[in-house]
Amino acid sequence: MPTRVGFIGLGTMGTPMALNALAAGFELTVFDPRKEATEPLAARGAQVATSARELGVMADVIQLAVPDDAAVRAAVLGQDGLLAGAKPGTTVIIHSTIHPQTAKEVDARAATQGVHVLDAQMTGARTGAEARNLLFMVGGDAAVLDRVRPVLEASASHVIHMGPLGMGAVTKAAQQAVTVVNLLAASEGIRLAQKGGVDLDAFFEVLRLSTAQSFVIDNRMGFPPELGGAQRGESRDPRPFYRGLRAVLALAFDLDEPAPAAALAQQTVPWVLGS
Repeated sequence: MPTRVGFIGLGTMGTPMALNALAAGFELTVFDPRKEATEPLAARGAQVATSARELGVMADVIQLAVPDDAAVRAAVLGQDGLLAGAKPGTTVIIHSTIHPQTAKEVDARAATQGVHVLDAQMTGARTGAEARNLLFMVGGDAAVLDRVRPVLEASASHVIHMGPLGMGAVTKAAQQAVTVVNLLAASEGIRLAQKGGVDLDAFFEVLRLSTAQSFVIDNRMGFPPELGGAQRGESRDPRPFYRGLRAVLALAFDLDEPAPAAALAQQTVPWVLGS
């Protein structure tokens, strides 16, 4: 079982996931360009690297939770990226919502150094990371996944192998499309009920007991408080939705597969979130 874990990207998802690795007993090294982001981890006993390259030297398994494709390329392939320091046998696990081609591009470079790559896309939001019940959808070599599974299980209730490298990203895009369209439909119906004078608590009960039932309805995720949603600031920030939908629409374009509902959701994110 690998013991030296590295984590790059200590944002909304990365910080609780890195804390989970510490709690699971892994020796942890972290890196984030924002020094203040590393301080809570350092206070818990994590080592702090000064660059992705230095972290690459210090870790056997490296997890990335950076914002997008460009950030993944910079963290892994850049002049001071982790491949500049990683040794053969290292495994890089990409959690960022990216295009599958980005994972393959990273893997092509990593393979020349004997470094393995998995794209382990995730769903469950910060609350899922904090509760250690994220779902990871993993693309890549099954034997490599088996070796690093304990690292993923530090933050997950489910780790599902989706197939070759890139299939984690494809799965996440398809799952994201279903989620955001569900959210759009739920928001439309709830606003109609509200404007029509229906009691929202009663309306949610009707939705829960009818064919309109869904995880989005049951958890009231993504809705502002005035529409019955929980006080969850991160759910009202449109940027994660835009990033996720960018990956959905880019993949749909590349596959020559229309995605009209996802495109509409992307245009109406502020309306859906009450922003």
